[in-house]
Amino acid sequence: MRYNYNLTAIFIFLLSGCVNKTDYQITNTLRAPAYPLINIDPYTNAWSFGDLLYEHDVTHWTGKAFPLVGAIRVDGKTYRFMGREKINTIPIAATAAQTAWVASYILEEPSTGWEKTDFNDCTWKKSQAAFGVMRAENIIHTPWTTEHIWVRREIHLDEDYSSQSIYLDYSHDDDIEIYINGIEVLNTGNICADEARIKLPENVVETLKKGKNVIAAHCHNRQGDAILDFGISAEIPVSCNMEHTAIQKSVEVLPTQTIYAFTCGPVNLKITFTAPLLMNNLDLLSRPVNYISYEIKSNDKSAHTAELYLEANANWALDRSSQEFIIKTFEKNNLLFLKTGSKAQHILEKKGDDEKIDWGHFYLAADKNDTEAMTGGNSLRIDFCETGRFKNEPPPFAEKKDVLALCRSLGKIDNPITGYFMLGYDDIYSIQYFGNNLRPYWNRNEDNDILSLFNVASKEYNSLIEACNKFDKELMREAAKCGGKKYAELCALAYRQTISAHKLVEAPGGELLFLSKQNQSRGAIATVDISFPSAPLFLLYNVELAKGLLNPIFYYVEYGGWDHPFAPHDAGLYPIANGMITKLEMPVEESANMLIMTAAISTIERNAMYAEKHWKSLTLWADYLLKNGFDPENQNFTDIFSGMLAHNTNLSIKAILGIASYGRLADMLGKNDIAQRYTSKARAMAQTWMKLADDGDHYRLAFDQPGTWSQKYNLVWDKIIKMNIFPHEVAEKEVAYYLSKQLKYGLPLDSRRQYTKADWIVWSATLSPNVETFQQFISSLYAFVNETTDRIPMSDWYWTDKPEHAGFQARSVVGGFYIKMLENKLIAEK
Repeated sequence: MRYNYNLTAIFIFLLSGCVNKTDYQITNTLRAPAYPLINIDPYTNAWSFGDLLYEHDVTHWTGKAFPLVGAIRVDGKTYRFMGREKINTIPIAATAAQTAWVASYILEEPSTGWEKTDFNDCTWKKSQAAFGVMRAENIIHTPWTTEHIWVRREIHLDEDYSSQSIYLDYSHDDDIEIYINGIEVLNTGNICADEARIKLPENVVETLKKGKNVIAAHCHNRQGDAILDFGISAEIPVSCNMEHTAIQKSVEVLPTQTIYAFTCGPVNLKITFTAPLLMNNLDLLSRPVNYISYEIKSNDKSAHTAELYLEANANWALDRSSQEFIIKTFEKNNLLFLKTGSKAQHILEKKGDDEKIDWGHFYLAADKNDTEAMTGGNSLRIDFCETGRFKNEPPPFAEKKDVLALCRSLGKIDNPITGYFMLGYDDIYSIQYFGNNLRPYWNRNEDNDILSLFNVASKEYNSLIEACNKFDKELMREAAKCGGKKYAELCALAYRQTISAHKLVEAPGGELLFLSKQNQSRGAIATVDISFPSAPLFLLYNVELAKGLLNPIFYYVEYGGWDHPFAPHDAGLYPIANGMITKLEMPVEESANMLIMTAAISTIERNAMYAEKHWKSLTLWADYLLKNGFDPENQNFTDIFSGMLAHNTNLSIKAILGIASYGRLADMLGKNDIAQRYTSKARAMAQTWMKLADDGDHYRLAFDQPGTWSQKYNLVWDKIIKMNIFPHEVAEKEVAYYLSKQLKYGLPLDSRRQYTKADWIVWSATLSPNVETFQQFISSLYAFVNETTDRIPMSDWYWTDKPEHAGFQARSVVGGFYIKMLENKLIAEK
C-alpha cells in the first residue's frame, strides 16, 4: 500500500470553514519559553532558549548545544544576530567523557552535611566515574541501578582559580543537585541532560583555592537510563570576533515559521526559520530539510555593502562532542554543501530519552552564486570579520576543525535583498520496527537520495514559503475564531513541537507509521498515552497520520507477540520499536485510549473500515473494560507522576467512553445487536458513575474519597464525537466548579497538588458551554507560557501557583491544544 493522499478538500475546509472572511493578519505576541528554529524530527530539533537569538547557544530540545552562528557584515562592520561565539576552555577536573576519574559514592541517603568539604566519607565506596546504566558509550565505569546515588569528588588544584571564568560541565539522568565546596550550584528538578554547561557564580569561584576542593552531587534516577558525570573547566581568554550584536526588534512564532527582525546599523534584517510541515503532503512532511531565509533592506535610504555568514557545528551529528567525526565540502546541482557525521556510524545502536543521533549526516546547503563554503574553526569568523570572505589558507594557530560555514556576498544593498540557506539531515535508517530497519518515509522505496532532495527543496522554495505563509495565516485566523487570540498563539507554538516529536516511516507491509518519541519522559516509542493527547492535531489535518499513531500498536498486538487482554503502553524505546522492554502497564488507560481514538478516526472518515481491520483487538479491549474499567483498581494511568490511584473517576469516564466507542463502531459496521448492548452498558455505567462520584457541586477524584475533585478532561470525547453517554449536566457542573478552583497560572490537575497539565486544561476548557468561559481557562494557561521562568521548549506539566514547570518539555502532547478546533470542525460538519 502506498500513500499519495490528496487532502485538498480537508484543507479547503480548514482554511475557510469557521473563520471570519475578513482578510486580516493575527500577530503572535506570545513570549515563548523557547523559540522553535529547526524542526525535522526528535533528533534534528533546535531551539532558542531565550528572548534574544544572539544571547544563547542554539540548542537541541534536551539542552545540548546545537551551535548555529549567524552574522551580517555591513560596510565592514560585523553584527552577530544568532548564537554565541564558542567558549574555549581547558579542563580543571575533566569529565568522564574526557578522562576517567575516581570518587567516593553511596547509594543510601547519607548523614547531614554530606556536601561539605570537610565531611568524612571514609565509609563510602570508591570507584571510577561515570556512574550509570544503559549507555552506548564507554564512559560508564561503575554501574548504578538504584534510585539514588550520592557522589563526592575530591579535586586538588595546582593554582588559585578564584579570579577566572569557571564552568561546571555535567551529564545527568534524571534529577541532579551539585555542590562545590559546600555551595549549591545546580538543582535541576525532573530533567536530564548530556554535556550541559553552566558558568559558576563569583561566590563559588572564589572558593576554588589551591589545594583540596570538593564537588558533591546527588542524582535521582526515576526510571530507565541513568548517568552521572561532572567536572569543571576554565575559560581560555581569546579575542571575540563577533562581539558586536544586532539589535533584535521582534520575534514571532507562527505554526510553520519563526520570524526575527533586527536592526544592524544602517540596514534592517529579517530572519525566518521555516519547517514546511504541511500535513496534506506526506513526502513534504517527511522531507528532512528546513530553510533559514533572510530579507535585508537599507534603513537610511543609502546603499550599503553587505555579506552574510552562517555557521554550524559537528555537534549536530554527534551524541557527544568527544566523538570522532568527518567534515567536508562539495558541490552538486549548482548547490554548495557542507557535510558532517560521526566516523563510527553505528546505525540505530542507541535508544532512549536523552540520546542524540550519531549516525547519518548533517548538511548545510546554499545556492553557490556569490557564496563560499568552508570547514575549519574559529579562524573562519576572523576571516569573515576582516574581509567578508574566507581566506582559504591555514590559520596561524591550532584549532579544532569542527565548524561548517557559509558566507555570501550581497553586494550593494539599495533595494531589498532576499535569499535563503538550507539545513537538513539524512539519517539513512530511521527506525527499527520489529526487527526491520526502516528508511525515512521520503526514501521508503530506496529510490531517492538526500542531495536530490536538497535540489528539489531549492526549486520549490518560493512555492513552499507561499504555502506556509498561507497556512500559518489561516490557521491563526481559524484558531482565533474558535477560541480567541491567546488560544491561537498557543496553537502556533504547539504546532512544530508536536509534529517534530515524531518520525514518519512505512512498515514492510505498506502501513503508515507515525512514531512518537516520548520526549523527556522515558523516551518510549509509539506511547499510547502520548498519542492520545496529541491526536486532535492529526485528526484535524490528516486522519492518516492519526492512523499512523495507532498502527504500530495494532501490529504489536496482532503480530508482534503482545499476549495480554489489554493494550500495551508503547512499542519500545525510540528509535527501536521491537516491543515493550519495561513493565510499565496502564491496562484501563491504554485500552480505552485505543478504542476512543479509533472511534474518532471513524467519525472523521464517516466509516468504520479502519476499525473493521482490527475488530478482534478492539473487541478484546472493550470486553476488558467491561470487566475492569468502571471502578479501576490501583494502577498506573497517564498522569503517572501524580501516583497510582484506585477508584479513579476520570479513568472510569475514559473506560466508559471506550466501551461506548466500541458500541459506536459496531453501529457504523451494522453490528446492531453488539452496538445496542455495549452502548446501553456504557449509558448505564454513566448513571451509576454520577451517583457514586457525586460530591454536591462537583464530582470526586476517586469514588471513595469525598471532599476531593479532579479535572474530568476525558469527558471531552463524549462531546467531540457526540456519543451522548453522560448527561450535559455533568460537564456543566464540573466546569462551574473548575472556575472556583483556578489559580494564577491555571486549573490544578486535582485536589492533591497545585500542579497541572497544559493539554488537559485545554480539554477541560473545551467542555465549556461558550467561548467566553473557554477563554477564562486559556488565559491562565497563556499567562504561564508567557511568564514562566523556565526557558525550555513548552512544558505540559507545571505549577499553577508559580511560573515554574514541574517536569517534561518538548513533548508532543501539546497537540491536544487543537481539540477546540477539532470540535469546531465536527460541529461544522454536522
